[in-house]
Amino acid sequence: MRLRRKQGEAETEVAAGIEETGPPEAPRTGPFDVSEVDPQASYVDLGSLLVQPPDGLDLRLQVDEQSGTVMTVLLVAEEGVLEMRAFASSRGGDLWTEARREIAADTARRGGTATEQEGVFGQELFCQVPVTGPDGESMTQPSRVIGQTGPRWFLRATMAGRPAFDAEYAAPFEEALRNVAVRRGNDAMAPGEALPLRMPPEAMPVSE
Repeated sequence: MRLRRKQGEAETEVAAGIEETGPPEAPRTGPFDVSEVDPQASYVDLGSLLVQPPDGLDLRLQVDEQSGTVMTVLLVAEEGVLEMRAFASSRGGDLWTEARREIAADTARRGGTATEQEGVFGQELFCQVPVTGPDGESMTQPSRVIGQTGPRWFLRATMAGRPAFDAEYAAPFEEALRNVAVRRGNDAMAPGEALPLRMPPEAMPVSE
């Protein structure tokens, strides 16, 4: 005997076989740990930091003239700069909370202000410090300080000048920061100790 399935039953069985899924996950953005990036990707390898400078930003390194030690990675445009440095951190440590307090206190000592704000990278500091311009005039130097925590590392990034307050102008700087990868290494280091940087032949050294 052949049993004929009713049309309604067939539709019920087909519908029951469809799995409901939620919206696709948004792609993760950096800064990344070096273990999360494609080893074949094109990066400028600076030791503890691997960067992909966007068009329009010049990669420079700030070097101590006496020791020859690379101090900071800089991405520079005509009206602003992104300064980056990575530090060792304990597993699960939170250097950013402590760093924000220290930066705010230092800014106040220099006669400026530091305001916490929520930005695209989480909690940030917007700082304004009085400075003397090239012609002796009084000016205010704005900066935007960002902290990111990864596996046993902490990355501090500072946007100074126009990218600190102009969202459109800041876009390539933010893109560069999202693409950064941090190489912590396996050496035992105290929390807060700067991770070593190195200068490749194609980089432009900038004296302090």
